[in-house]
Amino acid sequence: MRRGEVAGQEGWSATPERPTESTGVMDIEDGSKSPLAVDAEPSEQRKVATLEYSTPWVAGAWLLAWVINNIGVNILNKSAFQFVDFPYPYALSAVHMLCNYLGAEVYYAVKKSAPQRKVLSPEQYKTILGFSVLFAANIAIGNASLKYVSVTFNQVMRSLVPGMVMIMGGLLLNKTYSTQQKLSLIPVCFGVMLACKGEMYFSTLGFFVTCFCVALAASKTVVSSLVMTGEMKMQPLDLLCKMCPLAFVEILTLSLLSGELSSIWSRWDEITQSWAIPVVVMSGFSSFSLNITNFYANKMTSPLTLSVCANAKQVMMIV
Repeated sequence: MRRGEVAGQEGWSATPERPTESTGVMDIEDGSKSPLAVDAEPSEQRKVATLEYSTPWVAGAWLLAWVINNIGVNILNKSAFQFVDFPYPYALSAVHMLCNYLGAEVYYAVKKSAPQRKVLSPEQYKTILGFSVLFAANIAIGNASLKYVSVTFNQVMRSLVPGMVMIMGGLLLNKTYSTQQKLSLIPVCFGVMLACKGEMYFSTLGFFVTCFCVALAASKTVVSSLVMTGEMKMQPLDLLCKMCPLAFVEILTLSLLSGELSSIWSRWDEITQSWAIPVVVMSGFSSFSLNITNFYANKMTSPLTLSVCANAKQVMMIV
């Protein structure tokens, strides 16, 4: 990860939930097998998801799709920064949020059978606002940390995210982990550290900023899981529709305050005559695909599984 690179952006299918059928199904709330009660009144039947939807193969497919999308977005981002001379990480992230919102809205407009959007209470809207701030802060502070530390040190510190996710998962999601699970994170984290190459330096301020960045990355993964599987039970596309406009405004404000927008305006003729616009737009809609696979994989597995896969992806990018 180089200076100016967008911090790592770290979904289940939009098939509508269906009433209990006489074949094996999984209960949405606790994952237990629903009874084959054909005599039950329609009003007493609960919404369920098909058993096929939660199989390891399906979850693994979403994880693989997330890793591939993640690598693709990283390559497009690097192309924007290095090859088409668009060194504006906040502006690029704002485009990502806009493309995510447009992609989700187009989906709901085209797919008439899409699940109905959730009507949120004022308190739940505050939760979405907080999540958007967390999302924007993760990008902003992730980029800011590279001003004070080397890329290698940043990668080493980010390898600790699975451990932080495990701690936060216990605090926020009441998850418990076995001793074997805890010990298995040691080679996962140290493997990334050993794979990192290059000079490692950091200032005192950079160390604390990077630690905060790691905490934000872990928090975003855990909170997104909480929003989709907790009391709110939001669907990924609905979450994007509600969160992305807020994050877009927040990140665009950062771009304005950092001087990116004025620089883009002064170079507009140069930018429009290059491949910058097509690459940025392609990166934006690729980020939509990335966030969908991210949310589906997070919902179908766990925040810890996703963060471990993120470490594996990081090694692949280094190699």
